[in-house]
Amino acid sequence: MNNIDKCNLIATIGEEINYQNELLPLFESGKQIIVYDGFEPSGRMHIAQGLLRTINTNKFTKCGCKFKFWVADWFAQMNLKYGGDLNKIKKAGELMIEIWKACGMDLENVEFIWASDEINKRSNEYWKLILDISTRFNVNRIKKCSKIMGRDKEDDLMCSQLYYPVMQCADIFFLKADICSLGLDQRKVNMLAREYCDKVKIKHKPIIVSHHMILGLDGTKMSKGNPNNAIFMDDSEMEVNSKIKKAFCQPGNIVVNPILEYFKYIIFELQPHVEVKRKEENGGNITFGNYKDMEKDFEQLLIHPDDLKQCLKSLLNQYLLPVREYFKNNEHANKLMKQVKSF
Repeated sequence: MNNIDKCNLIATIGEEINYQNELLPLFESGKQIIVYDGFEPSGRMHIAQGLLRTINTNKFTKCGCKFKFWVADWFAQMNLKYGGDLNKIKKAGELMIEIWKACGMDLENVEFIWASDEINKRSNEYWKLILDISTRFNVNRIKKCSKIMGRDKEDDLMCSQLYYPVMQCADIFFLKADICSLGLDQRKVNMLAREYCDKVKIKHKPIIVSHHMILGLDGTKMSKGNPNNAIFMDDSEMEVNSKIKKAFCQPGNIVVNPILEYFKYIIFELQPHVEVKRKEENGGNITFGNYKDMEKDFEQLLIHPDDLKQCLKSLLNQYLLPVREYFKNNEHANKLMKQVKSF
């Protein structure tokens, strides 16, 4: 794969890329490119964290990049996940890693780095960086980043939550990341990192590849707090079928349609063709070689929402089957799943 092809592949990951023109020179530099993503170990893993994150990570590693996952256990503690119980948080992080193993993530080129371990190991370097970043921005600018924690700048934030964006900004430099690959909801703190580069005259700024945030099944924002609003990686076949059956899918609506989003961002990324089964009186089965054709036919009312849902049920269960089998046959993973669910 040449450098232009690599840039084009990465462009398929980002709904927004700041700044895309910097990608080609980065690849032409010949250096080992470090891509960074971070996650708070918390709750159950929904399909966007599981399958979509695996798809995106594998695209980066296919381009020869080294992917560093920042397991943000201390951040989860600061954000009061699991009541701030670090032991529970660590177990949740271990479980998420097991799920990615089951998904087929290219772990040969992925490194999981636990924040608490790495910060303790290089504390002098880390806290100097934190101190410098915190002296470059005022409180109002930092509060604008509060959405990265699922909070609002008007919320009554704890002091630890004010430090959270500063620390997340520092992580980018601490891990020597060339590319930040996170969701659009993390955009503000990634742009803060580029602002910091301007303030301290860092020439090599991180490129921000922000991926799409898949809609919840009711057409609003996906949330772990509403278990019926997302497909989770540990959902049974019956649960998947029930949730998809109830999902919002208005005939002809291609603007707000979670069912179409699952096809666009997950299914067509995993397979080149999709066959939608229809009754003979409705035109019979139809095969799509790309998402655009499916979207066009749906908009023109040539595909009924129920037919689309039936197809999605089957395909999602097909791709979740290896995960179910992994946890069924792996004693350690199975025990971990039960332990985290008990929390």
